[in-house]
Amino acid sequence: MKHVVLATTVALTATTTLAHADDWTAYTYSSVSTTAAVKGMTRIADRVAAETDGDLDITLHLGKTLQIASADITQAVGDGIVEFAADFFFSGNVPIARILNLPMLIENDEQWAKAYAAIEPTLIEAFADQNVVLLGGYRYPEQTIFTTFPVTSLSDLEGHKIRVTSPEQGKFIEDFGGAPITLSGSEVPTSLERGVIEGVLTASAGGAKNWHEFLPYDYRFAVNYGNSMIIANADAFDALSEETQEKLRSIVAEEGTATTAEFIEDEKVQKASQEKAGMTITASNADEVAMATEKLAPYWEAWAEQNGPEYVEALKVVRDAIGK
Repeated sequence: MKHVVLATTVALTATTTLAHADDWTAYTYSSVSTTAAVKGMTRIADRVAAETDGDLDITLHLGKTLQIASADITQAVGDGIVEFAADFFFSGNVPIARILNLPMLIENDEQWAKAYAAIEPTLIEAFADQNVVLLGGYRYPEQTIFTTFPVTSLSDLEGHKIRVTSPEQGKFIEDFGGAPITLSGSEVPTSLERGVIEGVLTASAGGAKNWHEFLPYDYRFAVNYGNSMIIANADAFDALSEETQEKLRSIVAEEGTATTAEFIEDEKVQKASQEKAGMTITASNADEVAMATEKLAPYWEAWAEQNGPEYVEALKVVRDAIGK
């Protein structure tokens, strides 16, 4: 009987491994099917099925439809719970990737492209340590300051409670006298209504697309950028043929770029729509940007030194790439 059980177990294991090679479960943190992020992942799944002649099928599940917390997506991929995912909340599992999100370090699209290209080899290694293959990603527009109270300068943040999505954003708010609060996206509308928070750092095409009715003011000060990583389980990826691997990489690269472009375009559309609906939008000024950059620069160095030599080197690589 023991031999029968063992044989059955081996057979099941072999079947599971084979299934992982051509039938993947995918997950995204986003629960809204109409966002550029979900549309991009849907296109990837559709193109992979078509362009590999069915050798790889990817079934996408939206956020909250699987028992996977947003902060655990990279771990879930590494553990093989799902084979493929888009992860915006990867920094807990791959903290060195947070270098791209340091406030005031990367200020525009050109700098982002240079910084990402320079640090990508480090990120690939860091994800590999989690049994994850980093295939690509996409970026949200700059994170600006949306509030329930008038803001025309950073000094207006003093004494106010602002929702942030990372410790790095929290440091920025603290440096200008505010109180950073971390909440899930689903908690934001109620928290704004009840005064638990008085503002958020987000993009017009990001959170503000859903929460704009609670946020009558937008100070267009670019604090930092947020990005999502598109990742695969290393074992499942290795089980694919080389041809399918290359096709998947190519499709992810193309659709990641397309998703970023869609977000940038939607940012313009949403900003105009929000302003038309009555939102007061105030532009930042160069002097305040320069002041905030100088104020936050010591934090970049302290952040890197606190985390170790690898982070110090990574920060140098990024700063050299953007000339900063």
